[in-house]
Amino acid sequence: MKGEAGSVLHNEKSKQEGHIWGSMRRTAFILSSGLLLFVALWNSVTWHLQRFWGASGFFWQAQWERLLSTFEGKEWILFIVGASQVPFLFFWSFNGLLLVVDTTGKPNFISRYRIQIGKNEPVDPVKLRQSIRTVIFNQCVLSFPMVIFLYPILKWWGDPCRRELPTFHWFLLELAVFTLIEEIMFYYSHRLLHHPALYKKIHKKHHEWTAPIGVISLYAHPVEHVVSNMLPAMLGPIVMGSHLSSIIIWFSLALIITTISHCGYHLPFLPSPEFHDYHHLKFTQCYGVLGVLDHLHGTDTLFKQTKAYERHVLLLSFTPLSESIPDSPKKME
Repeated sequence: MKGEAGSVLHNEKSKQEGHIWGSMRRTAFILSSGLLLFVALWNSVTWHLQRFWGASGFFWQAQWERLLSTFEGKEWILFIVGASQVPFLFFWSFNGLLLVVDTTGKPNFISRYRIQIGKNEPVDPVKLRQSIRTVIFNQCVLSFPMVIFLYPILKWWGDPCRRELPTFHWFLLELAVFTLIEEIMFYYSHRLLHHPALYKKIHKKHHEWTAPIGVISLYAHPVEHVVSNMLPAMLGPIVMGSHLSSIIIWFSLALIITTISHCGYHLPFLPSPEFHDYHHLKFTQCYGVLGVLDHLHGTDTLFKQTKAYERHVLLLSFTPLSESIPDSPKKME
C-alpha cells in the first residue's frame, strides 16, 4: 500500500512538474514572440521615421549651417538664445492659451475636462498675478544664468554648436537617457523636499496650489527651482554632450509636459495629468514624473485605490473621464 501511495504521489508530482514546465515554455514562447513582434514593429516605425528625418534633414542641415555662418565666432549667443528663448516661447504660448480658459472659463467645452471640479472657476486673480511674477523671476534670474553656465560645460565636453546635426536614432537614445535621468533626479529631490525640515521652508510654496494650473509648474522657491526643476533637466544633455538642437527640443518638451501635468484639465489626446494633480491634492503620494519609482517605493498605493487612478489613461474620445468614470457618491457629496 505504501508503495502504491508513493507511486501515486510520484506520478502526481511528475504531472505537476510537467505542467509547470509546460506553462513556462508557453509563457517563454508568448513573451519571445511578443518581443520579436515588438522589435519588428519598432524597427519598421523607426525606419519610416528615419526616412522622413533624412528627407527633411537636408533642409534643416542647410538652415543650421546658415545660422552657424551668421553667428560665426559668436556661437555662444546662438546657444543661449536657442536653449533659453525658444523653450521660453513654447512655455508662454501654451500657458497663454490655458490662462484664457483659467481666467474666463471659456471656451466652455474645455472646462468640462477639469479634474478638480469646482476649483479655479475662475482662478483667483491676485494669487495668479503673484504666481506669474515668481515664475518670471525663476526663469529670468535663475534659469537664464544656468543656461549661460551650461554652455562652457558642454563646450569642454563637446561643441554643442557643431556643424553636423544628430541622427534620428541618436536623438531617440538621448531622449531616453534624458527622461531616465530626470525621473530619478526629480523623484528623489522632490521626495526630499517633502521632508518636514525642508517642506515648510521651501516646497510648501509650490503646494499653495492644491488645484494646480499650468503656469504654476514653475512656481517654486528658488532652491527648489534650481535643484528640482533645472538640474534634472540639464544633467542629461551634459552627460550625453548633446547638440543644441537636441537641447532645444528637450527643454521645450520638458516644459510642455510639466505644464500638462499641472494644467488641471484631462484633455483628449494629451498625456494624463491625473497622477501629479493627485499629488497636489494629497501631498504624500505620486512624487515622480512617470510613476516608475513611485511604484517601486510604494508611494502610489493610495492613488491606485482611487477613481483618479482609473482615469489616469490617455483620453481617446471627447467624453470627459469625470463623466465616464465619476467619483463615488460619497466623495461627490
